[in-house]
Amino acid sequence: MSDKITIIIPCYNEQETIPIFVEEMDKVYAEMRKKYSIRMEYLFVDDGSKDKTLKVLKEYSEKYPHISYITFSRNFGKEAGMFAGLENADGDYVVIIDADLQDPPELIEEMYSTIKNSDYDCVASRRVDRKGESKIRSFFARSFYKIMSKISKTNIVDGARDFRMMSRPMVDAIVSLREYNRFSKGIFQWVGFNTKWLEFENRNRVAGTTKWSFFGLLVYAIDGIIAFSTVPLALSSIIGIIFCCISFILLLIFFIRALIWGDPVSGWPSLVCIICFTSGFILLCNGITGLYVSKIYSEVKNRPQYVIREYKKCKDDSENTESN
Repeated sequence: MSDKITIIIPCYNEQETIPIFVEEMDKVYAEMRKKYSIRMEYLFVDDGSKDKTLKVLKEYSEKYPHISYITFSRNFGKEAGMFAGLENADGDYVVIIDADLQDPPELIEEMYSTIKNSDYDCVASRRVDRKGESKIRSFFARSFYKIMSKISKTNIVDGARDFRMMSRPMVDAIVSLREYNRFSKGIFQWVGFNTKWLEFENRNRVAGTTKWSFFGLLVYAIDGIIAFSTVPLALSSIIGIIFCCISFILLLIFFIRALIWGDPVSGWPSLVCIICFTSGFILLCNGITGLYVSKIYSEVKNRPQYVIREYKKCKDDSENTESN
């Protein structure tokens, strides 16, 4: 029986890139069908787009029998989009790839060949450079990976992309993790399985503009740190203990000085600075604790990752259109 490969494509306002993506992806599909006995399904996940993305997907799903789509009731974020794709993918192998073609589709053939002819469960991709990005953005991105490598037990590779092919056992393992606050780059590594890395040079979007602002990436990085490390909590506690020791030593110094030389009223500017500094640090520690508590709060509410508005399955596997 031929293998089925499900291609998951998270989308948010990608009306311009979808036609180009389908054209390029079909070239890869045609080449692979000549060499292997495979079937492909393109599973687009529309994350509550505000443009004509859904309209384009409906047109293409009618035109091409191997195209499916899921559309959300609102924007839930890329993590929810990837999870929805993984949860609804039924292929023997599953690929996650962006619609903007910053991830090269031609690598999919090498990914499939590698998994079929070796003991790898996953073939993932990583960028070897950051051409086209601003220096500030690149600096913070590299800093994030360095910090994560030091504070987390989960190894997150510098330049790692979500673009990868996974075997069915690995996909099932990822889907079994029902956590609400997801950081997929960490989850991919946490579940284990043998992974081979393919390197490629950075590419620019074929159309449209990026949906990731600097602030959005910063929040995403903080979510990743909180999801895969408790070091910030431990660090704030350690520094708190150090401050207590310093305060105790200073108290003894001031007490002895008052006994010997008296206690003239002096040094109030430095006192104000110390109070402001320690108060700021206390608020910082409370903020770190608050972030962890907020994640616990969102987890215990047990809300779904996403809400499906419409789901159309490709005609290759089903003639029915399901809607929620």
